[in-house]
Amino acid sequence: MTMSPQVPDNDRPPPVRFALDACTWKEIAHLLANFPMAVVGFVYTVIMVAVGVGLAVTVVGLPLLAAGLQGSRLLGRAERGRARGLLGVRIDEPSPMVLVRREEGFFSWLWSSLKDPVGWRAVLYSFVRLPWGVLTFVVTLVSLFVLWPVLPFTARFLSNADRGMVRGLLSPSDELERRIAELESDRGVVVDTAAADLRRIERDLHDGAQARLVALAMGLGLAKEKLTDDPEAAARMVDEAHGEVKVALQE
Repeated sequence: MTMSPQVPDNDRPPPVRFALDACTWKEIAHLLANFPMAVVGFVYTVIMVAVGVGLAVTVVGLPLLAAGLQGSRLLGRAERGRARGLLGVRIDEPSPMVLVRREEGFFSWLWSSLKDPVGWRAVLYSFVRLPWGVLTFVVTLVSLFVLWPVLPFTARFLSNADRGMVRGLLSPSDELERRIAELESDRGVVVDTAAADLRRIERDLHDGAQARLVALAMGLGLAKEKLTDDPEAAARMVDEAHGEVKVALQE
């Protein structure tokens, strides 16, 4: 049986009081903003899914759905920012989309976008938020004008539900997702290091071969000069050059 992670102490709101402090006013602002934000997210999600799935039989449906999921990611980022600013929820940003290299092609990008778990969780969040946004807006508005003595407690109760939704649907899914992001970053570092090592080896090989060729050319030039005056010395120098060529080929 697994236990839910404990919420850090610095992430907990202060105790509820009858007096409306700054934290309570932020919670009220968040609850009142739930309705317009939920309408925007719900309309976008319904249009995106309807158009993408409806045109899936054509060549443009799935690319539109993939692009729509990227937009859902942006909506999720906006909701995380709103929760951090008004509810004090500390949420890490999910791992970014893995960039597909150009040589892997269009279909690799399409497949990686369609199976993006962060985008689909943001879609689910937008779907469930509309009825919740209507409920929190109505209850908060009524409490603000009629039930104001219990408004701090009502706002805290509804805000805690909001905190749970944001943490459950918009936070990084698990340690595996963070590990994938780390591995993608490490892979880029390894590739860059391997490329740098390869360039260094090529440079060393080029410089070494060039130095040997220069030495052989100088040796053969001296042998050519001694060919008429000292044939035996010239023959020895040619033999040495021949041996250098053999050593270079063996390496």
